[in-house]
Amino acid sequence: MPVSVTMPRLGESVTEGTVTRWLKQEGDTVEVDEPLLEVSTDKVDTEIPSPAAGVLSRIVVGEDETAEVGSELAVIAGEGESTGGGGEAAGQQEEPAEQAEEAAEEPQAEAEQPAVEEPAQEQAAPAPSGEGTPVKMPALGESVTEGTVTRWLKQVGDTVEVDEPLLEVSTDKVDTEIPSPVAGTVLEIKVAEDETAAVGADLAVIGAAGAAPAEAKPEPKPEPKAEPKPEAKPEPKAEAKPEPKVEEPTPGMSYNEPSAEAETSARPAQAEQKAVPSAPQTQRPSAPAPSGGEEAAGYVTPLVRKLAGEHGVDLSSVNGTGVGGRIRKQDVLEAAEKAKAAKAAPAPAQQPAAAAPAKPAAKPQPSAKRGTTEKLPRIRAVIAKRMHESLHEMAQLTTVVEVDVTKVAKLRARAKESFQQRHGVKLSFLPFFALAAVEALQAYPIVNASMDLDAGTITYPESEHLGIAVDTERGLMVPVIHGAGDLNLGGIAKRIADLAERTRTNKISPDEIAGATFTLTNTGSRGALFDTPIVPSPQSAMLGTGAVVKRPVVVNDPELGEVVAVRSMVYLALSYDHRIIDGADAARFLVAVKERLEAGSFEAELGL
Repeated sequence: MPVSVTMPRLGESVTEGTVTRWLKQEGDTVEVDEPLLEVSTDKVDTEIPSPAAGVLSRIVVGEDETAEVGSELAVIAGEGESTGGGGEAAGQQEEPAEQAEEAAEEPQAEAEQPAVEEPAQEQAAPAPSGEGTPVKMPALGESVTEGTVTRWLKQVGDTVEVDEPLLEVSTDKVDTEIPSPVAGTVLEIKVAEDETAAVGADLAVIGAAGAAPAEAKPEPKPEPKAEPKPEAKPEPKAEAKPEPKVEEPTPGMSYNEPSAEAETSARPAQAEQKAVPSAPQTQRPSAPAPSGGEEAAGYVTPLVRKLAGEHGVDLSSVNGTGVGGRIRKQDVLEAAEKAKAAKAAPAPAQQPAAAAPAKPAAKPQPSAKRGTTEKLPRIRAVIAKRMHESLHEMAQLTTVVEVDVTKVAKLRARAKESFQQRHGVKLSFLPFFALAAVEALQAYPIVNASMDLDAGTITYPESEHLGIAVDTERGLMVPVIHGAGDLNLGGIAKRIADLAERTRTNKISPDEIAGATFTLTNTGSRGALFDTPIVPSPQSAMLGTGAVVKRPVVVNDPELGEVVAVRSMVYLALSYDHRIIDGADAARFLVAVKERLEAGSFEAELGL
């Protein structure tokens, strides 16, 4: 029985989606849960799996077309079943008719042009070269419409394996290798190096092993690539290539990172996070590494060169771990981290008194985007529209309190090593803020509520679904910790780390970025004291946590009275919809969070 493939609901308030690419074509066989097509919405880009096994009999919605939630996208028929209303009978009727037409045309063709057969046979000889599998330019990120071939790793006549790197492509967002979709022989190269091709365009043709004629080699007439070939062939590529986004987290602001203390401006935790995605690359052979400097002098992609400029890395001193010793983004980041670690290394013990004079802060490098114009990414347009609507729909107001988190800082310092061993994640300030906020939401549910002015109702959710703002390459996204009120400190810390990592690597599911009732944004991750967050509709409030900094504060000592002491301080800013939340409600909520943090009673949560 035919099964209909429908547009799923890909997030709260999402009513439609755009088909960006069909992974299967009509007549292809599919398995249950095998990716069938890719869909893009205002909130997420994702693959739609097949709901049943069978044959893709009909595609209803083409690429770049938009369909409403619940509408039919395609039809899957079981093997041997009809492909749709009367299709089988129609096929049986059309088949003899087509055969009759062919039979009627054949005598005429033979009578008029008796010598046509020989040229036809001659053309049939090289046919295998045209019957190969095309290698197409993939979609390498949202809003990316084209890519430039920077280097061919294989030439016409070379044999390739499945997933073996075939060429390197550069876009305005990413540099990456394109793997071969099949095993075989390169029959044709259609786009030469330094040429640009649109997404979906054919780049090359791969035929069966040994099927390529020798004369097919000069057909594309590429420039001789004697140097890359011997360097590229020795590298085994058994493992599947990681997605570009997995290789490298965004170097910019990440709202889910721990709040920055003044004394930890070097941020070694972030350095470790950046090193994690590049770990798989170290498994690749790096024998050609000595030629990395030479390769860098020959060609370095614009993205790598820009990254090196931003981090002050000398490319001539970097050994590349890419194909043929090519310098990759991971190499630049690792070199930058090593340089930073070397600068931050403590002075030798025998010279404690000879403190080196403080060096002036490094001058920031000018961005390569100065004086340029680029296409507005769709997700940025969506964010802009929603922020504008939210700001105009609500009567938003922000209330700020100052919190002394010295006790939390001391507990964190005592427990962070054992906490990481026990839970597998680092202990930042953010889980403390999140836990205190969730407990305050339970005490003051109006802050967690939503209002429908047209219906004249206020809805109080049964649970606290906490959104965590995360900065990604595609823009700001907010994954959700559903049922955060049921989690302890360790559970919240693990959920934050997991959601943040999968959001950055584009492995988050649509359901995990929908349904937030309250949002937490760590605006202090890069040193900001506080800001005034914009509440995302239909939520009624959003809490921003500033940087944790040490400074002198007047405290009341039981024995000495009022004294000035160095304390760890942070600002908490609550933006809220004044139509539903009064200023007194906001103040009560913030005071509850403040008292919970200043009490610092988290020993049981930390196992102390």
